[in-house]
Amino acid sequence: MDEPFFVIKVMKRIHYISGLTITIFVVLHLCNHAVSLVGVESHIAFMDKLRLVYRNPIVETLLLGVVLVQIISGLKLAIMQKGLAVGFYKKIQIWSGLYIAMFLLIHVGAVLMGRYILQLDTNFYFGAIGLNTFPFNLFFIPYYGLAIVAFFGHVSAIHFHKMRSTILGVSVEQQSRIIFLIGVVVAIVILYGMTNGFNGVEIPEEYNIMIGG
Repeated sequence: MDEPFFVIKVMKRIHYISGLTITIFVVLHLCNHAVSLVGVESHIAFMDKLRLVYRNPIVETLLLGVVLVQIISGLKLAIMQKGLAVGFYKKIQIWSGLYIAMFLLIHVGAVLMGRYILQLDTNFYFGAIGLNTFPFNLFFIPYYGLAIVAFFGHVSAIHFHKMRSTILGVSVEQQSRIIFLIGVVVAIVILYGMTNGFNGVEIPEEYNIMIGG
């Protein structure tokens, strides 16, 4: 057996399993952010309920470990398959995966720093301050928006390669396009909610430390 291909196969399996685990959390996390459309209080109330699960020491440690595995396995796969990315969706899968890996590394690191070093509650306001403060929002709006689109783009690429059947007359490629477009809509909806319809959200003073205030 050709060892490189065997290693890639095993690495893909590990990446796929860790990806499924993270996907469950990401979907819940995005739903939490979507609740911001109703209001900040509703967003935080929903987050508090979710935290009963993912802030459990065992679950949180497992989740952080899975994120690390996802990043490492994803980067290794991107390197191992360099030059083998043939086709639009394969390229989307690799490039969106690289962006997700970068985002997870920075985002998770920022949250941990906020909790343990800055002693902040990493709730709605922790994520929203960069989105609602000029000129930082010029960076954070596309930064978060692209992360959501990259997630759905990654899912759409995987769907394209694994799905084999047409559903209600919709081809696999069309299904993947729909998944991607859903991601674009979700990104716009969440950014709209997190910025109070792009009118800005009043952030408590203690979070100003995030922007050098």
